[in-house]
Amino acid sequence: MRGSLIALLGLLVTPFLLLEAQQAIGAPGSAGTYSGTDLNALYARDEFRVGVQAYNRFAFNEAILSFERALSFRPGEPLILDWLGRAYYRSGLEESALRQWQSAVSEYKPASGEALLINSRIETVRNRRSLLPVAEDRVRYVAAGRYPGHYNNITLFRQPTSVLPLEDGSSWIVAYGSNELVRIDVNGVVRQRQRGPINGFDRPYDLARGKDGRLYVSESRGGRVSVLNQEGQWQAYIGSKGREPGMFVGPQNLAIDDEGYLYVVDYGIQRISKLDPDGVFILSFGTKGPGFPGLLSPTGIAARNGRVYVADNVANQIYIFDRNGTYLGIFVQEGLTGPESLRFLPNGQLLVADTNRILMIDPDSALIRELGVAGNGGVRIAGVDMDRNGNLVAANFQGDEVAVMTRFTDMASGLFVQIDRVVADNFPLIMVEVSVQDRLRRPIVGLNGQNFILTEDGRTVSEQSFLGAGYRVDSADIAILMERSNQTRGLGDDLAAAVRDINATLAESASGKVVSLVSAGGQPIKERIETGNWAIAARGDAASYTPRWRFDLGLRLAATDLLPGEKKRAVVFVGAGNLGDLAFEQYGLSEMAAYLANNGIIFHAVILGGNQADPGIRYLCDQTGGQVVSLYQSEGIGPVIRSIASNPSGSYLLSYRSILPTDFGRAYLPIEAEVYLMDRSGRDGIGYFSPLE
Repeated sequence: MRGSLIALLGLLVTPFLLLEAQQAIGAPGSAGTYSGTDLNALYARDEFRVGVQAYNRFAFNEAILSFERALSFRPGEPLILDWLGRAYYRSGLEESALRQWQSAVSEYKPASGEALLINSRIETVRNRRSLLPVAEDRVRYVAAGRYPGHYNNITLFRQPTSVLPLEDGSSWIVAYGSNELVRIDVNGVVRQRQRGPINGFDRPYDLARGKDGRLYVSESRGGRVSVLNQEGQWQAYIGSKGREPGMFVGPQNLAIDDEGYLYVVDYGIQRISKLDPDGVFILSFGTKGPGFPGLLSPTGIAARNGRVYVADNVANQIYIFDRNGTYLGIFVQEGLTGPESLRFLPNGQLLVADTNRILMIDPDSALIRELGVAGNGGVRIAGVDMDRNGNLVAANFQGDEVAVMTRFTDMASGLFVQIDRVVADNFPLIMVEVSVQDRLRRPIVGLNGQNFILTEDGRTVSEQSFLGAGYRVDSADIAILMERSNQTRGLGDDLAAAVRDINATLAESASGKVVSLVSAGGQPIKERIETGNWAIAARGDAASYTPRWRFDLGLRLAATDLLPGEKKRAVVFVGAGNLGDLAFEQYGLSEMAAYLANNGIIFHAVILGGNQADPGIRYLCDQTGGQVVSLYQSEGIGPVIRSIASNPSGSYLLSYRSILPTDFGRAYLPIEAEVYLMDRSGRDGIGYFSPLE
């Protein structure tokens, strides 16, 4: 009887893939055979199963311990090493993750699919840990795809002149020739058309977004500017055809300054008109005057930091004016061949369309750098901007198409795809969370079901469904981290004010919720919010204030609370700015930055008392896309809090129905995800266990 029981156990065991043990115990996930009582395989499998389950519920430290124990029973097992590396990576311990993945590669056959996949992951993580932000990126942009205006004798749009990227990865295209706005997603599919009011647009040329989200469309032949709501529905006209103040003759390029004022390039009168957000005329400038010869052929315009930049494609120069229209001088005098659109990038650099070239100009030094060239002959780039995925999207007026250009290195390395979590609670119905990023850890947004292929053990899954995407979520989860040092001991009113402003902003904009408030004292704790009294929680217990407060442990606790929630999430640190001597006693600065970034958590800091932020605080903000703000700055902290819900997320949720045998829940079931976007792709493979039967 005992022998029969052992034999039965052997049939239920799903051993791991070891080259020296293949004949005896089979491969992971297979039915396999069992020709002995290898208790190490049994113990390793059980620990591995616990580790996988812990990983999928975000208990990464627990997963690491289980995988380490599994390795003690099966040293060198590549599947366990791969999972251990994943757990270290999600914990922010990237050096440890790389070591485990390198060990896994050495155990696999060099040309095997598993080794190639892990090697690709190693290369991506290693490279991006030393890369500088895009503002310093010297890589050229090359063609990654195109949105043609014609397809199989069907006209989709004609003569594009401008591009306005949206938060979801799609872009509005201004089609001058077909009198419309066309919204195109990342796959080149037309999702929306807007043709204006009943009488339609009359040669639309440029499109700009106001501070309140309204859209402004210049109508070149109509001599006016149309005002649209955020969805693109027409609302009103600004101006009419004529030469009087507030009237236009051939309005073309548009710009919005930091205060929300609208600037219109009036090509026919060779002047610039400035209007308030509702279209009330304020002033005009750019005509001939003392020290300025006057605009000959004004094209692109951009405004930032109280300065207005205007391109002239006859003089082949860019001029600078102040916000009142006073001429300040020549910004760029040489090196241009036909400048048209100007756009400021988020990093403060000026993006310029110059005939068939796309240039980036430093506003401080006027240094010109060529990012790329769109096509050869027959190209006139009338407008260019950078979309939410970091691609340059260029409107080729002469070529009747929109060109999509990507960094050359991104084309070579492809997409960084990770299966973050597998939920098998309702087996055989499986849910899979997949994150898609570029090589610099920036999320790829705008994908849908057609971009994903899921396979089980090399076979396409059945009933694959696209359930949702993080970028579509309009709310965020926030964890507040309160500094409990001697410096903040006397700032209880400020601490309470910061928490009050955060909650008020979220309630007013319906953009999220606070999931926890953590006190970073000597032993960080989560404060209990009694009957919603946030002020008491913000002030904390007097005994919790100490010079030995722990920033790293508090940040770790606050960030961990966010993992099961919304994919748009942030830790908001409220403190005096100095992190103290024990700030990174247990977890290093780079490890904390990686923990946040690898789990899609943004770090913002609200500084009290007019103090300066510690360099470590600024580093965490830079690495995660956050900001350092003063509690009592003129605009308040509301804009930063509201921005959390609009931050990009590259997380996607899919489902399918598994057909794999489970061995009563003991079999390791493989799943692979492939993602395609134009000429780029990426892949990841992982596995899971179904519930025990």
